[in-house]
Amino acid sequence: MSSTEPAFVPPANVLPKVAPVRVAEGERLRSVRLPGMTLTVRSRPPAREGLPPALYVHGLGGSSQNWSAMMPLLDDIVDNEALDLPGFGDSPPPDDGDYSVTGHARAVIRYLDASGRGPVHLVGNSLGGAITTRVAAVRPDLVRTLTLISPALPELRVQRTAVPTGLLALPGVAALFTRYTKGWTAEQRVRGVMALCYGDPTRVSPEGFRNAVEEMERRLRLPYFWDAMARSARGIVNAYTLGGQHALWRQAERVLAPTLLVYGGRDQIIGFRMAQKAARTFRDSRLVTLPDAGHVAMMEYPETVAGAFRDLLADQAARGAAETASAGS
Repeated sequence: MSSTEPAFVPPANVLPKVAPVRVAEGERLRSVRLPGMTLTVRSRPPAREGLPPALYVHGLGGSSQNWSAMMPLLDDIVDNEALDLPGFGDSPPPDDGDYSVTGHARAVIRYLDASGRGPVHLVGNSLGGAITTRVAAVRPDLVRTLTLISPALPELRVQRTAVPTGLLALPGVAALFTRYTKGWTAEQRVRGVMALCYGDPTRVSPEGFRNAVEEMERRLRLPYFWDAMARSARGIVNAYTLGGQHALWRQAERVLAPTLLVYGGRDQIIGFRMAQKAARTFRDSRLVTLPDAGHVAMMEYPETVAGAFRDLLADQAARGAAETASAGS
C-alpha cells in the first residue's frame, strides 16, 4: 500500500461526533478550501498591521496546537498562522490520499499561493521540517527565512527509540498496533508520547496534560487517524530513500533562505549528531542547541526558541539595512 492510494474518508453522514478542537485565548480557527484538500488554519491577530507573515508546520501526529505556546511570544514581530496538515488536527484527509512529504509540501505551497501571504517566515518541526525544507528548495519565492526544529532529514543510523515510529510505515503495522493497544486509555497514550517527545515530561503543566488527553480522545474517534499516521510515516521513509535532485539533503543544499536550526540534546527521534551536518549543509544557517530539550523544543522551551527566532529576524533586518545603505552610497 503506497502513501498515494485513495485515503479512507467515510461519508460525512457516518462520521462520529467528535469534540471541537481546542482554541487557546486569542487564537482563531478557519477552514480554507483548496484544490484537492481542505486545511484548517490557526492564527493570532498581530500586534499591529503590516507585520511580515509567519507560517508554522507541525510534525507527525501533531497539529497547529503545537505552536500555541510560541506564537503569542512573537505576535509583535510577525503575523502568525499555523496549519493543520491534511489528515491531522482539524483538517480532513486529502482527496487523493497523498501523505508523502511532497504531498504535504504541495499543501503548504497551495495554501501560500492561494492566500498570497508569501514570502513568509517558514517554521517546521520534525516531519514539518522535512516538508518546509522541500518547500524552501522548490519555491524560494515563498520563503523569507526558514526555521527548522528537529527536522526529519535522513539519518544513516536511526536512533533505537525512533524505530517504533518508523515501523508504522510498514503495511499492516498500524492496524496491528491499533488492535494491540485497544485497551490503552488516552491518558496512557499521551504519557507514552510525552516520554518519547519531551526531554523532561515533568515540564508539562497539569493543564497542558489535560488538554493533551482531551485532544487524544478526540483524535481516536476520527476513523482516519491511524491511516493518516501510517501513510505519513511511510511518506517520511520513502523520502529518506529518494536520490538525485529530490533527495532531502540535496534539497537542503539548495535552500537560499537564511536558516535557523534548533536541535535538542535529549531528542529520542532525531539524532543530536545531525545538528552539525545540517549546519554544514544549509548554506546560510545558524545553529542553536538545547541540551535539555527533546523533539519539540518549541513546546518545551518556547521562550528560548522564540528568542532565537527574534535574533534571526533582527539580523536579517540589519543585513537588509546595510545592503540598502551600501547600494545608496
